[in-house]
Amino acid sequence: MKILAFDTALNACSVAITDDHDVLAHIHEKRRRGHAETLMPMIEGLMGGIGLAYRDIDLIAVTVGPGTFTGLRIGLAAARGMSLATRKPLVGVTTLEALAAAVPEEMTQERPVIATADARRGEIYLQSFDVSGGDKIISPLTPAKACKIETALASAGVEKAVVVGSGGSLLQNQPGFDEARYQILDLDEDPDARHVARIAVCRGMPPRNSAPPAPLYLRAPDAKLPGGRNPVSLNR
Repeated sequence: MKILAFDTALNACSVAITDDHDVLAHIHEKRRRGHAETLMPMIEGLMGGIGLAYRDIDLIAVTVGPGTFTGLRIGLAAARGMSLATRKPLVGVTTLEALAAAVPEEMTQERPVIATADARRGEIYLQSFDVSGGDKIISPLTPAKACKIETALASAGVEKAVVVGSGGSLLQNQPGFDEARYQILDLDEDPDARHVARIAVCRGMPPRNSAPPAPLYLRAPDAKLPGGRNPVSLNR
């Protein structure tokens, strides 16, 4: 099964093309902005480099958040457009799942994984996972949430863990942080499309006529409408 996977949700633009668990092409570029101008040339360049056309792709996978509002819209809009134009199935993978999948197998044998991302405004995005087996089966132990940094570990639901993602250093700087219980891993702080693809392989094809993936928003946007109105609340 050939998969086109990509991520634009945080501070990187990442694209991978895989055949089951074999990576055929991959690029991962750190980027705080400019995802919209970068994503499609990256995809076209990788596909052209290995001689693939969109008709050769079996499945499209994209990260759905949590992340920046602009980044999520760029990735999801591109994925939905491709899916509609090519009639290829589309699946969503959360950024926290992708971060957890990056943890080496030997680090997950005795401890669960806490995946984090800096959410700004004194908060982090956080979720605890059991990551087991060589196929990286990602099983959530807690729901994804946005937490105040000072109370995040208390809501992680695990007594000890390995911690990955950009929220790790924020947690480590908190008074009373216990390094014996929580090990901060020095891994990439942004989701890598290779791990997005591997999660998609494990899940398999989505059911026919299933709804397209929706963005995972864990808090209201920073932007406000005139009068201070929250744009998210208008859709409720």
